[in-house]
Amino acid sequence: VQLQASGGGLVQAGGSLRLSCTGSGTIFSFNDMGWYRQAPGKQRELIAAITRGGSANYADSPKGRFTISRDGAKNTVYLQMNSLKPEDTAVYYCNARLIRSDITNYWGKGTLVTVSS
Repeated sequence: VQLQASGGGLVQAGGSLRLSCTGSGTIFSFNDMGWYRQAPGKQRELIAAITRGGSANYADSPKGRFTISRDGAKNTVYLQMNSLKPEDTAVYYCNARLIRSDITNYWGKGTLVTVSS
């Protein structure tokens, strides 16, 4: 199973970006999918997560600015990021959890988002 993230880049403060992450190599639909980020010198933190049923949760920092969604048929999760701030600069990682006989977490390689002031 692989997760391929895309959509990062350089944007000015106040701008928008949309991240995408698609899972491949499995015929099963992931249970939970989410986005994490890691800024330089900081720990990786959860930004948003969404269940297979579409219930979403957000960390406090991006709440109201970021929207997570998913396409179950494509095993794809999206993160729409609006009103970006310089402090949103980080490497963004997608995560997917598959629950079968056990629980397996998968990680994408990360996509860099840089917000200039």
